[in-house]
Amino acid sequence: MSTAVKVEGLSKRFLLGESIEHTLSSRVGDLLRGRGLRRSAGREEFWALRDVNFEAEEGQALGIIGGNGAGKSTLLKVLSRITPPTEGRARVKGRLSSLLEVGTGFHPELTGRENVFLNGAILGMRKAEVQRKFDEIVAFSGVEKFIDTPVKRYSSGMYVRLAFAVAAHLEPDVLIIDEVLAVGDADFQKRCLGKMGEVASQGRTVLFVSHNMAAVQKLCQRAVWMRDGQVAQIGASEEVIGAYIGASSPRENRGESLRPGYLYQSDDGEEAGSEARVTSLQLLDMCDRPLQAAATFEALKFRIEFSTPRLYRSFSAVLQVTTADGVPLLLTSTSPDQQLAFSVSEGRYVIDCDFERFPLAAGEYLLGLGLAIPGVEFVWRDDAVCRLHVVPRDVFASGLPPASNRYLVATPHRWGALRELDAFDVREAHGG
Repeated sequence: MSTAVKVEGLSKRFLLGESIEHTLSSRVGDLLRGRGLRRSAGREEFWALRDVNFEAEEGQALGIIGGNGAGKSTLLKVLSRITPPTEGRARVKGRLSSLLEVGTGFHPELTGRENVFLNGAILGMRKAEVQRKFDEIVAFSGVEKFIDTPVKRYSSGMYVRLAFAVAAHLEPDVLIIDEVLAVGDADFQKRCLGKMGEVASQGRTVLFVSHNMAAVQKLCQRAVWMRDGQVAQIGASEEVIGAYIGASSPRENRGESLRPGYLYQSDDGEEAGSEARVTSLQLLDMCDRPLQAAATFEALKFRIEFSTPRLYRSFSAVLQVTTADGVPLLLTSTSPDQQLAFSVSEGRYVIDCDFERFPLAAGEYLLGLGLAIPGVEFVWRDDAVCRLHVVPRDVFASGLPPASNRYLVATPHRWGALRELDAFDVREAHGG
């Protein structure tokens, strides 16, 4: 299998305050504003990419992940020949098609039909070739009713649907897709992922940038993790996604870095005081090894550490899980009936909450920690709220992790064998 995309020592530098456009109109505008003859000496440099190296094989879907500002979009613009590199080089074998922004390659005054042919011409397609694919493109996009309407009247979702349909159906050797698919609805995103998988299965190459880790893991065999303009890790998508999520998950509300495996840890100075207090929360496997992220159906434990300034004869720890927007999913306590099961004196304590099969689907959740003392007080620490990342797994042995936007909770279950309902069973079922 030959290499379709090869990036060697790629770097891209910008001067802060400098326009990144290099068109004739932008140059003339700069001259009219008196900026054309100014030197850039003294301006601060910003390296959006620095010594990036990786390869993508023919027929491979490669995910590119990372936080905002990591350099992902700049990398795709260099690969798409939209902006030149400052150093290094990027080689792309064959015809390249890219979808980086809403409306990329479309003229707002032209109709959808005209833009299909314009986009095809930009991609190097002959008119006959575009005509042969035209009906398929329009059907996939779902904008048949508006195909002869100027695209300036399209919604952002319609723009993306038509643009993706053109980019994916005109048989590029390399297809580059940025996070722009997030504009579409869930059904369209599903069809896009299916189409990109089809493109890769036909021996063509897909570079896919997304913040949807489940989608990246489902589509891509390998992934590149970008951080601060550099490649932090490259390898099997599951391993790279786990490392990426793990690097961002052990942080608590104040945004301070924590030790690996810690989801929450209070400041040292907060441990002393006049009230019971949660001091840390760890995510561990069943052998007490730190975990960077949870996984659906994985055996794991939450280790809660807390301190008390005095004797409490009735006491319990509480753990609450909500969605990122605050919808309650799970509330568990050392005493489910609210009758506290243990007493504590002054000191520091630790207690584990074990899950044989963690039930939450892939996604990002919030964990809240509290201490309950009946008749005295309920100490719910607003600052003891931390993020929990759950990575996808093939929980139903289907060969693929299920789409995380379809459910929030998974539970172990088993389907029985198919049985034919014979005539006796039918009479019996109807009381015959």
